[in-house]
Amino acid sequence: MSSTMMTDRGMAATAFGGPAAPWQAAAGQTAAPAANWMVPRCKYEFEKCAGGFKIHCSCEDEVACATLQNLCRMLADGMCSCACTCNGITICQCNLAIGWCHCEMTKDGCCITCTSGDKKCATMLQACCDCLAACCCEPGCCCYISFNNTPCCCGKC
Repeated sequence: MSSTMMTDRGMAATAFGGPAAPWQAAAGQTAAPAANWMVPRCKYEFEKCAGGFKIHCSCEDEVACATLQNLCRMLADGMCSCACTCNGITICQCNLAIGWCHCEMTKDGCCITCTSGDKKCATMLQACCDCLAACCCEPGCCCYISFNNTPCCCGKC
């Protein structure tokens, strides 16, 4: 399997290699949204902008970049959501239905912009940006970005 692709099929052990606690996902089970999908691994940067925020997704190689861009072209006209997981368990999920999300292709990936003309919705979107940036940058966490509940990429800050 290419090092740029990643699947998440649940974890039967903790991050430190010990046995899983009863509340953790058992082998073959997962709360992660990308349980049976193979998606490109990206590096994320979160940036607040007027009316919301941007997610810059960048890939290190051409195959992962092309895969990401093709998935975004096919899926990006629907609802966008982000989920952060740790040891296969979702610890944070933001459904960005309060704003308008669109995806632009860049030379090494894409830029997803989620904005709203409503001040309260824009404030909530920027709070999502803060939350996602904090969760994704924590050691051991992974973020999945989905359009219409279909993952298009996963990665870290």
